[in-house]
Amino acid sequence: MQHFAHPARIHSMTEQSPSIVWFRNDRRLSDHPALHAAVERGGPLVLLFILEDDADRVHGGARGVWLHHSLEALRADIEARGGRLVLRRGPGPAGEVIDALVEETGAGAVFWNRRYHEPDRNRDAAIKERLSDRGIHAESFKGNLLVEPWEVKTKSGTPYRVFTPFWRAAKEGLEVGDPLPAPKTLDCVGGNIGSDALDDWDLLPTDPDWGSKMMEYHVPGEAGAKQRLEDFLDGPIEDYAEGRDRPDKDLTSRLSPHLAHGEISPRSIWDACKDNEFTSRKFLTEIGWREFSYTLLYFNPKLATQNFADGYDTMAWDHDAQAFEAWTKGKTGYPFVDAGMRQLWETGWMHNRVRMVVASFLIKHLMIDWRDGEDWFWDTLLEADLASNAASWQWVAGTGADAAPYFRVFNPFGQGEKFDPNGDYVRKWVPELKRLPKKYIHQPWTAPKPVLAQAGIALGKTYPNPIVEHKQARERVLAAYKEAREAA
Repeated sequence: MQHFAHPARIHSMTEQSPSIVWFRNDRRLSDHPALHAAVERGGPLVLLFILEDDADRVHGGARGVWLHHSLEALRADIEARGGRLVLRRGPGPAGEVIDALVEETGAGAVFWNRRYHEPDRNRDAAIKERLSDRGIHAESFKGNLLVEPWEVKTKSGTPYRVFTPFWRAAKEGLEVGDPLPAPKTLDCVGGNIGSDALDDWDLLPTDPDWGSKMMEYHVPGEAGAKQRLEDFLDGPIEDYAEGRDRPDKDLTSRLSPHLAHGEISPRSIWDACKDNEFTSRKFLTEIGWREFSYTLLYFNPKLATQNFADGYDTMAWDHDAQAFEAWTKGKTGYPFVDAGMRQLWETGWMHNRVRMVVASFLIKHLMIDWRDGEDWFWDTLLEADLASNAASWQWVAGTGADAAPYFRVFNPFGQGEKFDPNGDYVRKWVPELKRLPKKYIHQPWTAPKPVLAQAGIALGKTYPNPIVEHKQARERVLAAYKEAREAA
């Protein structure tokens, strides 16, 4: 009878034991410090992704759709280099999955890139300690940020609360090295290492199948990210500073889903822009906002659930389920708002200017708690990112760091007239208004009846009347904010 040695015994005879590389929100091969360290260590690799059911906040539906396709792309990239991606899901915590894989493969080291939300940090620290106690080398790396949250502080040693001085200080000490190249080959552990079937994870919604339509607008994966960046730098970036607020024009990078899933690193983006620093400055400032958001999350782990500025804790929010549903479905009667919400549902993405307007509308016109909006974006945004999502919603609500003043109430039709002057954006996403002249496209309720009839519009039937009146809504929310501030 033939006997097979345990993997640990097999690898004890080789020069180096295997290294596990734990992929998380860094699903790429280029500029991946953890992967690079494992390759440099020598020995065979175990390339692992764990679907963590014990995560502090489980991914939303849209993010799950991207995750499925992102893992397919990562697996193909790894296999093209001769390697293999191992997928594991519980049933226990991620640490137990890693323990089992160490035992199964005889791995002597585990590498990963850092996460920054406190529950994730605590979980990673516990895993590292447990591995170290067993004599397993465990090491984490900066792979998803330009600066670590603890690296940029005020002269008094406290975290920054305002973006501009934060970004100024971050750039002063910023030394961005060259991105690490992707390994040309990946020598992975052989044998029958068990791996889940991706389809068994049921990441793609089926009832209704609202996820597949999103993929018509995106190409998940590292190759898709690189192509998106290349296309942006080949033209749109030249007009980005002036045109980034125009949702009717394709002048933004649309890299946010790729960044959120780690299919491209901020260092790679920075490196690609370094030869055209002046033109890229405004674009790279948006990378800075992402860095700032992670700093806020690091020092304020409840950023998604608690007001950063506690002076608004007594705010009398209106829990109007009918109004909230109208907002989610893009049926508020305000075309610019409705266009944004329908773009989100169709594509899993929304133009940033419109995000500010729809968020302001929910919070300040409907007086619905910003956390309800943050939760909706968490479920419907392909790039739902805990730090950026929470920080941005709090910014609009006026409850966060570097927040827009509480008394800033975006005019939903004024914003449309300014940033979608011809109504092209509205016509694309609210097609029932496409025949309306641009004079009325952002305020259809002001159009004369003959104009509405000629455009085939029956207000209240084919398109809703505004669910709130702008001036009254503004006065109501300002009074509520004033009362909350006085009660604090």
